[in-house]
Amino acid sequence: MRDNIDPVYEYAQSVSGPTPAYLNEVERQTYLKTMAPQMLSGRLQGRLLAMLSKLRQPKTILEFGTFTGYSALCLAEGLATGGILHTIEGNKEMAFLARGNFAASPFAEQIQLHVGQAANLFPNLKGPFDLIFLDGDKRSYPDYYPDLIDRLTPGGLLLADNILWDGKVSASGKLGADALALRAYNQLLADDPKMEVVVLPIRDGLSVGRKL
Repeated sequence: MRDNIDPVYEYAQSVSGPTPAYLNEVERQTYLKTMAPQMLSGRLQGRLLAMLSKLRQPKTILEFGTFTGYSALCLAEGLATGGILHTIEGNKEMAFLARGNFAASPFAEQIQLHVGQAANLFPNLKGPFDLIFLDGDKRSYPDYYPDLIDRLTPGGLLLADNILWDGKVSASGKLGADALALRAYNQLLADDPKMEVVVLPIRDGLSVGRKL
């Protein structure tokens, strides 16, 4: 979802960073070449993803939903020496753009892009993973959860984007399939004694879970 820029948010974004020049170019090209540039992780969220990754210093990262590669490049900033980031994208056109963006970054040799449906590709990526970022098919978040936890290392981070779904997840009344799935995912983390979690109301909601 696109940021609702207000003065406070704009100020917070202006004093967060710096953002690498290659990421600014990814953002520019995404707005020029895609029909839904609002799917891009915003600069503020991008800096948060980079910070979380740097704090964890993962050897292995798994991302669901590459889009044009912005979030993957943010997460790659924290990779340990020799670390690998696996990212899955179902749209061949977006994968083509992402591949070019990865090649123009300092992390070209550390990012492996897998093109196809996550449900088919994920079982073949054995892990374990030190950091997992969900940003693909929202309705599948709860279905993926058991396998994600099994493949997450102790102390590993499980991040999930769009977790508030434009405020619909917390709304009363009849919910759509996406909002219901995201609500179920949130409850799975909240009820799991193996996890501690905080949900941040940044952009469309970011869930930050840590495996105990």
